[in-house]
Parts: sequence; structure tokens; C-alpha cells
Amino acid sequence: MDLSFWAILAINLSAAMSGAFFRPGDWYAELRKPWWRPPNAAFPIVWTTLYILLTFATWRVWTRASGDEAVMAMTAFGVQLVFNAAWSAIFFGMRRMRLALVELVCLWLSIAAMILIYQRTDIWAAALLLPYITWVTIAGVLNWTMIRLNPTAGPSPASSP
Repeated sequence: MDLSFWAILAINLSAAMSGAFFRPGDWYAELRKPWWRPPNAAFPIVWTTLYILLTFATWRVWTRASGDEAVMAMTAFGVQLVFNAAWSAIFFGMRRMRLALVELVCLWLSIAAMILIYQRTDIWAAALLLPYITWVTIAGVLNWTMIRLNPTAGPSPASSP
């Protein structure tokens, strides 16, 4: 692995810090959740795995793409990473479940675009992103279900803009 791999990993870890900074907390613990929700212990394991896969996928494309193809791929990577980092801040930090769902749809679309762009350079890189889009799909259904189970839950008066 060259320096670019470690740089991409560091960039991914910077986005992951959003999830470490905006923790679920008491507000989330008190929400009604569906019976099928993954256990709390699954989330850090799954996200660590997904960030590693994302790192390898992006590194494979970075080392194989050139010119406009590389620019498009790295732009797609950056866009999805912004959406990725923003979700925890919106859902847990702002406690805005509906807005988080809209943001999650944007994340899903950005991952889909990234898969399409990556597959032009390296089909294996695109394939490495399939667990990511699958997990975000599950997260979207969970987010939507939690809105339905907690229709009055939202930001506390102190955290409202």
C-alpha cells in the first residue's frame, strides 16, 4: 500500500468522527425502535468494515483512473463522504429524524452514483461498495420506521435552531 491508501483511510476516518462525536445518548435510548433493529454492538463493527471497504474501493480507483475519470471518481467520493458525515449530526445532534431521512436519501443516491462511476474504472471497486449501499438502505428503512414509531419526537427546545 502506498501513501495514497493511508491518505484515503485518514479521510474516511475524519468522516467517521462525526458518528463518534454525535452519539445516540438518552434521547435516542428513549425512542421506540422496531424489533428488527440491529443491536447497538453491531453498528461500530459494521461501520468499521464499511469504511475499510470504502477505503480499498477508492484506493483501487485512485490508482487506476486518470484524467476526467479520476476527477469524477474523487468528486463522487467526496460528495458521499459529506453526506455520510452529516447524517449523525442531523439525526443525533439536531434530533431531526425527518431531515435525516431526506439527507439519507441523498447519501444513498451519492453512493449509487459512486458505484456507477467506480465501475467504469474497476468493477471490483464498485463491488466493494455494495455492502455500503445495502447498509444505508437498511438505515433508511430504520430511520423511516423510527419516524413512524415516534411521530412527536424531535429536537428539544434547547437544541432547536
